[in-house]
Amino acid sequence: MKSVSQIVSIFLLIFVGANAQQEKGITGSSNWLNNWTEFRPNKVDYGEANQILSGNISVNTKLLKKNKYILQGNVYVTNNAILTIEPGTTIIGDSQSNASLVITKGASIIADGLETDPIVFTSNKSIKKAGDWGGLIILGEAPINKFGNSSSINLGLDTSLTNYGGNNTESNSGILRFVRIEFAGKKTASDDNFNGLLLAGVGNKTVLENIMVSYAAGDSFEIFGGDVKLKKMVSYKCNRDDYKFNYGAQCQISNSLAIRSSYLTSSLGARCVNVSSYDKKEEVDFSKKQTYVTASNLTLINSSNNIEYDIQSGLIKEAIYINENASINFDKTVISGFNPAVLLSDKIEINQENLQKIRFEAMYFNSCKGNIFTEYNTNNEDLENWYGNSAFANVYSKSKNAETFIDFANDKLPDYRLRIGNITASNDD
Repeated sequence: MKSVSQIVSIFLLIFVGANAQQEKGITGSSNWLNNWTEFRPNKVDYGEANQILSGNISVNTKLLKKNKYILQGNVYVTNNAILTIEPGTTIIGDSQSNASLVITKGASIIADGLETDPIVFTSNKSIKKAGDWGGLIILGEAPINKFGNSSSINLGLDTSLTNYGGNNTESNSGILRFVRIEFAGKKTASDDNFNGLLLAGVGNKTVLENIMVSYAAGDSFEIFGGDVKLKKMVSYKCNRDDYKFNYGAQCQISNSLAIRSSYLTSSLGARCVNVSSYDKKEEVDFSKKQTYVTASNLTLINSSNNIEYDIQSGLIKEAIYINENASINFDKTVISGFNPAVLLSDKIEINQENLQKIRFEAMYFNSCKGNIFTEYNTNNEDLENWYGNSAFANVYSKSKNAETFIDFANDKLPDYRLRIGNITASNDD
């Protein structure tokens, strides 16, 4: 009979061995997509609206689960008001009036859903599609890198109500938790698109967790400046970028997911992650912080069943694009099925100083046509040598998505956690 000490020793060896498993991509001891997400939103009947939201909301207001609300036109929460939305509430965007919801600077939204009772923003069309309505915009008082530390959002909105930016890194625009945003991204008269969720100058006291944006015609998540922490985000089959960072955004994003489709990509270009510090150099104050994104345990997937064919057909582009004067630090992230995995702007000089600002560690590159390239340059030997150094602990594979993820083909409730030797990544954050 084994002694107690022997049994304890064996247990510790098993425990330590299990926890020594390299965890990459989204993690969780169970599938955290359960209950609150919806991967077939066009098949859900949300019922008819019985309440109208329009104009300005200038006093504290609460939306109730027992009602269904329709957004008509651009609805602004102003005057430092708080818009509170009960768990389980449905808000329907009116397509005909290009509806959107704008939380103006100083105001806030408390949309604190539950895993079993999420808050849903969706389309009012019987046959729903990307771009049916505008989207959700939150404007805050945190710093941006533009001169004057201030800017405004256009998109056909009232620009007197869409200022953002300031000096308050710790400003609080409220809570978005267990929220779904579906079929947003309406095209504007100027040929721009709304996004599913636009965060502009949002401060780090704002809670942003468990948010799913699906079938957006614009970007799913766009972050202009500010200082935000994003946790358990899901971007599902949008037309443009899944996560776009610009104007000095300081962002930590963790345990988040982007699922792209080869057949839903805008001709204007689309990536899982797009990181820039500006659109025009002359509008930027370089004495301020430029865009810096720290990303941990992301999973970025092209959902194609025939990745090689779609790459040859020109349907698949890069997963991550990094522009000049922006910095990133990615670790434990899975990139599966892209062409290539990462593309650096041709304006970035490949030297040690710049590569120290663009870090990829403990990555899992799977079934990509090339890993890291500079734009317009097919010779990536220097980059492969740099990031292929064992110190970075990056891993390369050529497996099908169905073999790489636990339940990739389940169109109702998929499980995109990485399957490594039949051991599921299991550390909750």
